[in-house]
Amino acid sequence: MAKSPTPKPGEPPALKRRQQFVQTYQMARKSDPAIGRWILGAGLLGLVVGFAVFWLVVGRDSTLGLAVSIIGGLMVAVLAGLIVFSRRAQRAVYGQMEGQAGAAAGALGLLKRGWHVDNAIAFNKQQDIVHRVVGPPGIVLVGEGSPGRLRALLTSERKRHERVAIDSPVHEILVGNAEGQVPLAKLTRHVQKMKRQVQPAEITDILARLKAIDASRPVVPMPKGPLPTSMKGLRGQMRGR
Repeated sequence: MAKSPTPKPGEPPALKRRQQFVQTYQMARKSDPAIGRWILGAGLLGLVVGFAVFWLVVGRDSTLGLAVSIIGGLMVAVLAGLIVFSRRAQRAVYGQMEGQAGAAAGALGLLKRGWHVDNAIAFNKQQDIVHRVVGPPGIVLVGEGSPGRLRALLTSERKRHERVAIDSPVHEILVGNAEGQVPLAKLTRHVQKMKRQVQPAEITDILARLKAIDASRPVVPMPKGPLPTSMKGLRGQMRGR
């Protein structure tokens, strides 16, 4: 008997994307009331600059050139507005996440393909958390919470990982604004800029070895914190750039 075709979702993907933009904008506006003016200003500047460039190149003494200049200016305006929107929305979202338990998990979720993130591999009653990222730099342990308590958690996890993933580089990052820590807003970029020490084939081997650690540890729930749901929209915008 032939299988019935999988029903298509009632809501088109384009509508979902628009909803994500609206949701992210509304959330960002709460902590950045000027975001609308910045987007509008960037769009108008992009329109003027884009129109001028296209007009100088192809638009002189030609109706077709004028049309191309207008279209080109509009495209530059949209691009400029999206760039400003993405930057300011990202800053606003990170600002609202600052200090919340599990905020680093939301930031690490913005990492692109090639990075493997495991949230809350270690956790204590005070809601100090250690996340794990496996990628080109090797194993990166990311701690958020009290620096004093996190030292013990990170040291314990580092030893566990070094026993299993032998010869694999293990790094530690503390999320925060103090000296020697990485601010939440810069966490994703900091991880991506770390020195590449592991090849893709080695990453697969590391992940296989780490299954031994994960299988022996109890399931640690993420703390219940109000992580912004619009991070999904922000993630899509960042990956689409």
